[in-house]
Amino acid sequence: MAELATIARPYAEALFKAVGTDDAAQLAVQVEAVGQVAGNEQLLQFAGNPKTQPAQVFDLLSSVSKAALSPKVVNLLHTVIENGRLNALPEVAKQFRALVNSQRGVFDACIESAFPLDDAQLADTVAVLEKRFGRKLKPQVLVKPELIGGVRVVVGDEVLDTSVRARLEQMKVALTH
Repeated sequence: MAELATIARPYAEALFKAVGTDDAAQLAVQVEAVGQVAGNEQLLQFAGNPKTQPAQVFDLLSSVSKAALSPKVVNLLHTVIENGRLNALPEVAKQFRALVNSQRGVFDACIESAFPLDDAQLADTVAVLEKRFGRKLKPQVLVKPELIGGVRVVVGDEVLDTSVRARLEQMKVALTH
């Protein structure tokens, strides 16, 4: 079976082309909302049942997402459901968000920290990271205590790991080789 990213790409690109620049960010929020719901295992089982009609899946998905959906997102949902690609919808949302962000010159940054960051710490961290990566970043913070200290940042395919755990791993490798 094809990889989900490969399946999702045409849907995300088609929606992006259909939207234009006006309300792309607003649609990204809607697509992410339905993408989160579509990732639910019970919903996927319901949709995979041969007795379930596409209209039933659409009604359930749109009612659970609790987001007012634009006609373009409704068309996307109908197309994805009818083609049996509901499992790719979370990846479609991710790729659509990436297209919107790149158009706006903003990139998603996943900041993993051993401890919660307050607003001032986050602002300082983002300022340093924007200089380091040379682009405007939209941060998402995840608290991961197993890092022990420091941060691990993922921007696209670039990773900056300044965590204590990474430093300990480097020391372990240096000592064992």
